[in-house]
Amino acid sequence: MSDDKMNTRDCLQRAWMNTMELVRDFEMYSKRIEDEKVADVFKKFAEEQGMQASSLREMYNKYEQN
Repeated sequence: MSDDKMNTRDCLQRAWMNTMELVRDFEMYSKRIEDEKVADVFKKFAEEQGMQASSLREMYNKYEQN
C-alpha cells in the first residue's frame, strides 16, 4: 500500500511541476505574440493551467503531510 502512496505522490509532484512549466510558457507566449487574439488564448491557457496547478499542489501537499 505504501508503494501506491509513493507512486501517487510522485505522479502528483511531476504533474504539478509540468503544469507550472506550462503556465510559465503560456504566459510568456501571451506577452510575446503580437496577434492579440492568439495572445489572449495563451493568457487564458496560462490561467487555466494555473488553476490546475493549484489543485495538483493541494493534493500533493496532502500526501506530503502523511
